[in-house]
Formats: sequence, structure tokens, C-alpha cells
Amino acid sequence: MSKISSIVFFVLALTFAGASASFAQTTKYKCMIQMTNYMGEGAYISISLVDSKGAYEKTLYVLGSDKKWYKTLKEWNKFYLKNQAGVSAITGASVTGGDRSVNVIEIENSKINTGYKLRFESAVEDKAYNVKDLEIPLTTETLSAKSEGTGYIRYVRFSAN
Repeated sequence: MSKISSIVFFVLALTFAGASASFAQTTKYKCMIQMTNYMGEGAYISISLVDSKGAYEKTLYVLGSDKKWYKTLKEWNKFYLKNQAGVSAITGASVTGGDRSVNVIEIENSKINTGYKLRFESAVEDKAYNVKDLEIPLTTETLSAKSEGTGYIRYVRFSAN
């Protein structure tokens, strides 16, 4: 191999290695949310990835597609308005008392077992707002366990998709 060919090959190898490293490995999980038996309108719920200090990093899913009600999810809405990240591809219907919802969320593998948490924030029109209806450490153990909510969410279960 000539010296020029060797250099070109080396540059291409580095370029390919850098490009493949920039694509985060993710896993899709089915997320089943079982609601408590409350009376009232459907709950809006945001599922967010938060860092070890509790700062929002990414929206994973939003239950409730009418943007005019996003303001009821007060803390998540502040993050949403600052980032204006498109959430239309990761939204679904709100969920009412006693019902359950199954949605698919995608989590970067590098975030698991590293101090991140999943925060489930919930709000119902004319009722209480729960900034941390459920907040669980993002670990392999919690992704295979049942986690109890404290507000409108009775519990959440995950399964690999």
C-alpha cells in the first residue's frame, strides 16, 4: 500500500469511527402506566429523563397531545418552552382514572446505571398537579420492576420492546 493510500485509509477509518460513536445506542421499552381511580378529566403526563441533580435533559414521552394543556405540567413546560423540542412524534392520548396506557419510549443505554432518573409529572384539569408523581432511578433493576406512583399514577412497569 502506498503512503498516500495509507493516509487516506487512516483518515477514512477515523472518520467512520467518529461517526459511529456519535450515534447513541438506545433500547426501546414498553412503558405501562396504570392510573388510580380518580374522578375527572384525563391526566396529562410527561415522562422525562433528568440528571442526578434533577435537571431535565430530555422528554421521552407526553401523554396528552393538546399543547394548550402543556402549561399544567408546570416544571416540564418550562423545559419544553426553553428547548422547543418537537414532541409530536412522542405524544399520545391523555389517560383517565382507572385506565392504563402502554407506550414505547426510547432510552440511551449510556444513561442507565449512571445516576439519571425517569420523572413522571402529572396534571389533571381543575385538580392537583404532581411534579414528581413518580421519579425512579434509571437502573436495570427499576426497568424490570413495578414502581408505585404518588398521585394519579398507581404504578408503572417497563418491558424491553
